Amino acid sequence: MKLSIFTYPISLIILCLTPLISCSSGLVNTTILTPKLSQMSSLKLPEVEPKYRNQWTAALEKDFQKRALEIIDFYADRKSYGNAYGENEKRSYPRAMLDFLAGNEEKAIAFLQQEDPQAERHQHTDGIDYYYCFTLKGQIRKYFLYGKFLEPDYKQRMFEGAKKWTSEDPLMRPHPVYGLGDGSGRDWDISRRGRWVDGRNTDNLRAMRETSVYLMAEETGNEETRLIYKEKIQRYVWALYHIGMGEWDSEVYHGHTFAPYLNLYDFAKDPEVKLLAKAALDWMSVAAAIKYYRGGWGGPVKRDYGGGNVAMGSSSARTFWLYFGDTPLPNHHPEEDTLFLITSSYRPPLAAVKLAHKDFKKPLEILSTKPLYENWKPGNSDEPGYWETQFFGNTYQMGSLAAKFADGDVAPFKLMADNSQRGVDYFVVNTGKKLVRPGKQPGDQIGQYRNLLIWLRPPSQSNFNFQIPNNSLAEIEENIWFLKLEKTWLAVHPINLKSYQEVTNNKDKYLQERFLTAEKNQENFYGFVLEVGEKETHGSYEQFKENSKKKSQLNLEKLTRGIVNYQGTNGQTLQLIYNTLNLLPMIIRNGDLHQWSKNFALYNSQTKDKQPIFLGYKEGKLQIKAGGYEFTTEVSNERKVVVSP
Repeated sequence: MKLSIFTYPISLIILCLTPLISCSSGLVNTTILTPKLSQMSSLKLPEVEPKYRNQWTAALEKDFQKRALEIIDFYADRKSYGNAYGENEKRSYPRAMLDFLAGNEEKAIAFLQQEDPQAERHQHTDGIDYYYCFTLKGQIRKYFLYGKFLEPDYKQRMFEGAKKWTSEDPLMRPHPVYGLGDGSGRDWDISRRGRWVDGRNTDNLRAMRETSVYLMAEETGNEETRLIYKEKIQRYVWALYHIGMGEWDSEVYHGHTFAPYLNLYDFAKDPEVKLLAKAALDWMSVAAAIKYYRGGWGGPVKRDYGGGNVAMGSSSARTFWLYFGDTPLPNHHPEEDTLFLITSSYRPPLAAVKLAHKDFKKPLEILSTKPLYENWKPGNSDEPGYWETQFFGNTYQMGSLAAKFADGDVAPFKLMADNSQRGVDYFVVNTGKKLVRPGKQPGDQIGQYRNLLIWLRPPSQSNFNFQIPNNSLAEIEENIWFLKLEKTWLAVHPINLKSYQEVTNNKDKYLQERFLTAEKNQENFYGFVLEVGEKETHGSYEQFKENSKKKSQLNLEKLTRGIVNYQGTNGQTLQLIYNTLNLLPMIIRNGDLHQWSKNFALYNSQTKDKQPIFLGYKEGKLQIKAGGYEFTTEVSNERKVVVSP
């Protein structure tokens, strides 16, 4: 274990909106001082006992506080926070709470305790909105952290409303007006599902609901409801460590699941629940660290909307940037969820930070699996739903996905490569109608072995679309498409594809990207082979091109049967045999048949000692060794958290 570490929480002292940071080794108080230094200007962070804290370095904390100040400055002095109608508090509440930290306490508190615009629909909870999951996330932090600044009558009304709300399980209780819902209205409307609480079941919404009901049941003494939700939380955290997250690694929603577990970590009184909250946050921090790279958020990921394929473009990247940094780009639009990170006592394990910084021996391949989306349903936890391959070169990170079925909101492949000016460049392949919106399309089968990849599709009408950075050099020589990024080089061998054509895309976020489209040549299997090189493997771009033209071998003799053989420039081989029964291809990697049924581990580093990360399937023990730090946490089948010294 490295020296020069101390245990968080460290004080966040904000005296003005310039980087004036109080940071020293050892434990200090947990007070946030806002700029105006008024009578209300002291906000005390939740106190967390040392046994629930991860170790953190003074240097990391200083950087964290600097980034926190940038976020507070971004949200300071806004004319409007938005409104509290429906679930809009997911934005307006964090904005108000951040503006409070900037010194505008009276304005922020007035907004936070204003009458809810739908109070008549919440009369059964004294006019307090305890319905919408996104609202609950903010209500919890408002009550527990900002509560001493609220008018006593308003805070008491929150308490009384919560006591009624949790007197029974609100998820099983018919709404006094809408009952169990009539299926009408928008997805988030009360009339659609009724009940006393929002019943939507994505990972992030469930996390908001379950942690919030638990905390308010605990606060108001409704023990029966508290125990119901403790059991729900135990099951969820067990699932993280044994089968994974259904909404895995989402470039949009990962932070939305993380934030409500910060509430649970900061405010739960039951020691077992606080430890469960920490275990969940540690697991999610590690998952984020694997996909975060220099401000980018790499694939494959579930629930990908296609808006995050540039550095600092993903919502999740802009959230975890607060912990991980490591990018030359500023955060031009920090997520509102960062409010929960800034005002929480939690910090990720140091080993997770090192994972995010890719501080481990490279090159490295990690094989992973992900569960089906609703992993709590019968049968959905019997085996993985997706198999992921990630390869970490010296200058890039490349990942792909295999699954038995098509999935329109999954990003099946992304590559991120070092760029000194903007953190990372993206190479994205998309087969959908929208150029930057990915999806695993019907018929697609992908195989990867380290820096080699084969993507094959049976005859259909879809083009292959490619996203490359504007500043890259694109050349075609001997029917190989070469792409020269700043430090990383790509050789794309088209399979039954015509030469690519450039396509216009005017989205502001993608003005520094180019888009290419390629049609198939004839009615046969089609796709491409990708090989990636860099200085450490080929010396120079010119040598990489020469090796690709002379040493690589693409064998398409059996293409009509869906068989592709490729030998890379370094002699390693990859074969894909198209599976006509389902979409999980037969892959032969360097002569060895890749057996999906023997690769169920959630994270499996392809090294002898399993460094930097290993988490076996239904074993529950997460082990990380990265950058000189080690971290181990286990969740047993009895749903107890076991933490190593």
